[in-house]
Amino acid sequence: MLGTLAKKLFGTPNDRKVKATWPLVQRINALEPQFQALSDDELIARTRELQDRAQKGEALDALLPEAFANCREGARRALGLRAFDVQLMGGIFLHEGNIAEMKTGEGKTLVATFPAYLNALSGKGVHVVTVNDYLARRDADWMGKVFRQLGMTTGVVVPFQPEAEKRAAYAADVTYSTNNELGFDYLRDNMKASLEEMVQRGHNYAIVDEVDSILIDEARTPLIISGPSEDRSELYKTLDAFIPELDESHYKIDEKTRNATFSEEGNEYLEQRLRAAGILPEGQRLYDPESTTIVHHLGQGLRAHKLYHRDQNYIVQNGEVVLIDEFTGRMMKGRRLSEGLHQAIEAKERVDIQPENVTLASVTFQNYFRLYDKLAGMTGTAATEAEEFAEIYKLGVVEVPTNRPIARVDEHDRVYRTADEKHAAVIEAIREAHGAGQPILVGTTSIEKSEMLSELLKAKGIAHNVLNARQHEQEAQIVADAGKPGAVTIATNMAGRGTDIQLGGNVEMKVLDALKADPEANPDELRARIEADHAEAKRRVLEAGGLFVLATERHESRRIDNQLRGRSGRQGDPGRSLFFLSLDDDLMRIFGSERLDKVLSTLGMKEGEAIIHPWVNKSLERAQAKVEGRNFDIRKQLLKFDDVMNDQRKAIFGQRREIMDSNEVDEIAADMRHQVIEDLVDRYMPARSYPDQWDSAGLKQAVIEGLNLDLPIADWAAEDGVDQEVILDRIAEASDAYMEKKTESFGPETMRQIEKQVLLQQIDAKWREHLVTLEHLRSVVGFRGYAQRDPLNEYKSESFQLFESLLESLRGEVTKNLARIRPLTEAEREQMMRDYQEQLAAQQKSMQPQHAAAGGGGATAKATGFDPDDRATWGNPGRNDPCPCGSGEKFKHCHGRIV
Repeated sequence: MLGTLAKKLFGTPNDRKVKATWPLVQRINALEPQFQALSDDELIARTRELQDRAQKGEALDALLPEAFANCREGARRALGLRAFDVQLMGGIFLHEGNIAEMKTGEGKTLVATFPAYLNALSGKGVHVVTVNDYLARRDADWMGKVFRQLGMTTGVVVPFQPEAEKRAAYAADVTYSTNNELGFDYLRDNMKASLEEMVQRGHNYAIVDEVDSILIDEARTPLIISGPSEDRSELYKTLDAFIPELDESHYKIDEKTRNATFSEEGNEYLEQRLRAAGILPEGQRLYDPESTTIVHHLGQGLRAHKLYHRDQNYIVQNGEVVLIDEFTGRMMKGRRLSEGLHQAIEAKERVDIQPENVTLASVTFQNYFRLYDKLAGMTGTAATEAEEFAEIYKLGVVEVPTNRPIARVDEHDRVYRTADEKHAAVIEAIREAHGAGQPILVGTTSIEKSEMLSELLKAKGIAHNVLNARQHEQEAQIVADAGKPGAVTIATNMAGRGTDIQLGGNVEMKVLDALKADPEANPDELRARIEADHAEAKRRVLEAGGLFVLATERHESRRIDNQLRGRSGRQGDPGRSLFFLSLDDDLMRIFGSERLDKVLSTLGMKEGEAIIHPWVNKSLERAQAKVEGRNFDIRKQLLKFDDVMNDQRKAIFGQRREIMDSNEVDEIAADMRHQVIEDLVDRYMPARSYPDQWDSAGLKQAVIEGLNLDLPIADWAAEDGVDQEVILDRIAEASDAYMEKKTESFGPETMRQIEKQVLLQQIDAKWREHLVTLEHLRSVVGFRGYAQRDPLNEYKSESFQLFESLLESLRGEVTKNLARIRPLTEAEREQMMRDYQEQLAAQQKSMQPQHAAAGGGGATAKATGFDPDDRATWGNPGRNDPCPCGSGEKFKHCHGRIV
């Protein structure tokens, strides 16, 4: 109560931040007439003047009023949009490195141009980050007009772009891209062989759109660049066949943690079945060390069957398992689950199994975005996660006032006993609103539920559109039509759709569609007619009460609910939102509905009756807050582990860049070589030991293997007055002379290139091995908790030891490779060319029948004497060769299949 009174007297911290920016907004407004009087060329000249001042050291804060006034005028001329005062305010907060929470429809896309323009004056580049490629292209094209009006360049980065095009996009003043592509380019850049090949030019300032989706929801999963490992598809198929045989006593499912484990009965049953199938050798138990791979894949198979559901967590499209983003409902093409889980789902769905991948490089979004000197973000819903933004990213959250007061009515949730009762009430509510001409946006949490609801609406004869991962391509059109009178749109998650639902429909989309249908039509006449129709449609929708957002379930996160609700009531429009719930819903079922079930039973509610009370809303929000808190703790713990690897990643990537940037790599190679020699002498002739304790023969052999030198070490050791230091100096001198001679034979310039390539190749190879080892360490270190040891501290100390081993191994391999390299003789060069030509001819010849089989799937000739019942007549075909029976199938899919 005292807190409420204090807020009334002094205002909230957010109110004070908003109030503090008003004087700055007024200074920008005071400059408006001055900038309106400038010609187009003078606007560009003003940009050049501001760039000059910024690059000479004048603070961007001092340039802000002029820069924002220039940008506002540029946007007015380029787009016909004059930014509201609250949009300028949002831009100020973004420039200060905050998250600006702005409601849907308040024009966040335009807001980003102000801080992007100001920060681009420094010449170091600005990245504007969006959630998908469509929005990156759209925003770069749309807002690029503003930057061109002001004399600045804009680039867009999308997947599968040519390297030169991508490099040019990053070189632009303002670059639009997705979070995924930025992260992958960072990883790819740190796998390149020279600085000239790198595409990113640093991390100066980033504005992240839909910041909660990118920095929180997607931050659970690291970005991984991987390469294929050995093909184990038959193993997956074989093990998958056992999972449907299990009954509920054989396993335990924990939906809260999304985990599945086998029970004692399950382990015993599987051991018997695996032995009978010849997969588990006699005498070997399932939990013996030799069975680790089998246990791992069985566990992933169980998760695939019991926790990952088709049309909810993934869809099958063109014979491929495509994941669905649980927060946006979009397909994530190219994304794959790790540790064999994706392969287990492919086996379950009977589609082609892609090989498992080995990690080549990885980074979390948290650690990628913390590379930026300054970071900012914008979204409609960030306040509920303010603590996480502050703790992980050092970002404050500021709620920016709306341009017009919100007129939307948010009704209390309706809770029903069963899902059937809820669905009946939902259909009735849709029918009533549809009959009154009110547009309805129906929110669901999965594709399966949206399609089930669609069937119920079809049965009632209510026309509607469905927006989910299957209709991904028609997304903008469906959203644009969602505001028409009586329109019913079922949507699976509405986060970051990027297209506003405008009451009466979207005029721009209608004009574009009409011009496509009749290219000869007069655009002005067409627009005038469409605008007149739109005005009438909008009037009817306003009379009906605006957009009605009807949610069929609450999400684990309040933000997702608020994003859906925020689609209604944009720019002061009227609207209404209502959530329909049942005790069968996932949130209610998993996170405790027993108490509420007792209350409903005690009240003696009739079938189809709902409980509606503010207490229910508060109770649900508390449950959601608990889930959010738990998820935050999980992400925080994951980040602590990743921070350990991130320090090592920075060291390795920094070393790579230093090597690529240096023309004196021979010094790095020499330092490594001298350290190797020191280590060898220490190992075979330890300090404070007597000559008769030295292992001269062992050191001689190690020098031959590691330095390619045959030295009389035993003779040296037998000399009077010779200690370890003398022997170390003699080996170093001999090695330096040997490498000097090698440099003369290759030529200094060629030798520097060889050294650089060997260094980079070995760093990459060792880092890849290190990543795999760290993954394995991460998966087992949790068990140390049972021994009262902190898993994080164990991980830190062991990963540090592993990193030291990596560096030691790296020095040894680089030194050995450089010592053994030599120029080719003329005969060797000719032989190499002959071998290459033969390999090329064989490769081209072998490709012919493969293409024919791929195109027509035709049969091949049956092997002579082939008997399907006698393996001895089959010959010895490779697993991917055509089957000798003549079916045209690969051997592994035909007679070579494991059953």
